[in-house]
Formats: sequence, structure tokens, C-alpha cells
Amino acid sequence: MPERLEQLKRWLDNELTFRDYTINPASSDASFRRYFRVLHDGASFIVMDAPPDREDSRPFVSVARRLFDAGLNVPEVIDQDLAQGFLLLSDLGNTLYLGALDSNSVERLYGDALGALAAIQACDCDGLPPYDRALLLREMELFREWLVGKHLGITLDDRQHAMLDGAFDLLADNALAQPQVFVHRDYHSRNLMVTPRNNPGILDFQDAVCGAVTYDLVSLLRDCYIEWPRARVEEWVSGYQELALQSGILREEHEDPQRFLRWFDLMGVQRHLKAAGIFARLNHRDGKPGYLGDIPRTLGYITALADRHQELAPLCRFIADEVLIGFN
Repeated sequence: MPERLEQLKRWLDNELTFRDYTINPASSDASFRRYFRVLHDGASFIVMDAPPDREDSRPFVSVARRLFDAGLNVPEVIDQDLAQGFLLLSDLGNTLYLGALDSNSVERLYGDALGALAAIQACDCDGLPPYDRALLLREMELFREWLVGKHLGITLDDRQHAMLDGAFDLLADNALAQPQVFVHRDYHSRNLMVTPRNNPGILDFQDAVCGAVTYDLVSLLRDCYIEWPRARVEEWVSGYQELALQSGILREEHEDPQRFLRWFDLMGVQRHLKAAGIFARLNHRDGKPGYLGDIPRTLGYITALADRHQELAPLCRFIADEVLIGFN
């Protein structure tokens, strides 16, 4: 979209009176947003380009302010032109958690991320859209429509449709039974930045909702882009449950570790069905095939639960026998 880049440069030139600056691509994401790094007068900034006919930037500005005011390390909105879809942001650097995580760094980096997550969940979620049953089910339908139907070309019979319907209802019930808190909704290694102070830097929060307490936790610990041994993940889950109890996010009646782990496991199934469907949609609708390689890991989290939650066994068998075979 060279015309968008020219429009952006005119905004920098005329509205912000930037002169003698350099501008280079910083990143893109799984939406229609693009990011540019601008170097001007010895300082570095990020410009977000979100075409207003495709992306509404108002939620980004609103959530950024709420998280910034809570002391979290999110980009500061320095200037904005919502009509054109441009935001000038502070620069949190270019070191993603994904590239920095290894066996030596993970405890420190995840410790910081879990502490920041507690601060997010302590925020008031009044005014955020509810992560209600309709949204939970709509997200899971992406798996059936885009991955099973569109990508793999599988025509489901009535029994398979009924199995998926039952699994989706179970997973929605699980999410709605949990304490409802401020949910970032994409809290994972590609949206967290390693920063020298107030680590981590937190990105891509504009889709925040009021939803299940384990949603962001599973996004982080059962990440679609990097995997850790189950025993280690469960230790982190237990540690976060204790932190949430101490900080008042969870109450005394939420102390049962087995129930919390079940909440976590089933919340992960909902998220991973959604993510796998989104990855297929990105390929077919948006011409972004790079996420297809993450589908086996993402769905592997689900099949690994077959022996732990018997009510998931039919879904796990379907994924193993009908879906993952298409990626071998």
C-alpha cells in the first residue's frame, strides 16, 4: 500500500512537523495493522498504521491509557489521527520474548510476565466487552469453518457436528464458570517485549475483554509459538494461582488447585481451537501462510489432554485422526 505510506509521511511532515527523519518497517501482525520505526532528532518512535476502514484504533487508545495508568509498560500514545488511522507511540524496543526465551531465561522472563499479568487482572474491567458465550462460541467456530472445512476440505457428518457442538458448549461453560477479570486476550511471546526497566513491554492489547481468569495465563504458558514441558507449566500455573489468591484476584473459594488446573486446561482448548482456525483463515483469506506451521503445536496441546479429561476424548480423537493427519 504505497499510498498509505505516502499518507503517513505527509502526516509526519505536516501534522507533527517531523523533519530529517528515517522510517523503516518495524513489524506487522495478524490483522491489517502495520508498524514503522521512526528515528527523529535522536529519538525512536513507533507509528501504527491501522486503515480506518479495516481497523478501529479507538480501543487501542482507550486500553493503552488504562494499562499505562496502572503502571504497566505499554506504548504511550504520543499523538493520534484516528480519522486517518495513525498513532505515534513510544518505542519499547525490538527484543521479543519469543527470541529471548530459553531454558536459562524463562524463569526470569515468565516471572516478570506473570507479575504483570496479575497487575492487568487487578485492573477494573468495567466498560470492556464481555467475553460471553456468543463470543466464545463464535471463536471456536473458526476451527470448524476455516481449518476443518476450508483448509482441510472435510465434510462433517451429523455425528461429528454434534460432537463439536457439545465440546464447544462444555468449553464455553468452563470459561463462564471462572472469575471474570480484565483479559488482554493475546498475552504471549510475540506480544511481550524484553525491556531493561518495568519488564515486560506489552503490545497488542486492543481486543481486551472481561473474561475468564485463566485465559491470559494459558495464552502465556501454552503459547502457540513455543512449548514447555507439562510439569513445568503446571508448576507455573500453581504459582500463579497462589499469587492471584494473595493479590485478591481470586478469593478463598477458588483455592482448589485441581479445579484451577481444570479451568486452565479447558480454557486452553477453547483458545487453541480458535487460534488454529485463525491461522487457517490468515492463509486463505489474508494471504498469510506463515502461521500454518504453528497449527500442529497448537492442536497438540489439545490432544495431550485426552487421558486427563475424558469428556474431551472424542474431540481429541477427531483432531488426532482427522485434522492433524493433514499436517503430516
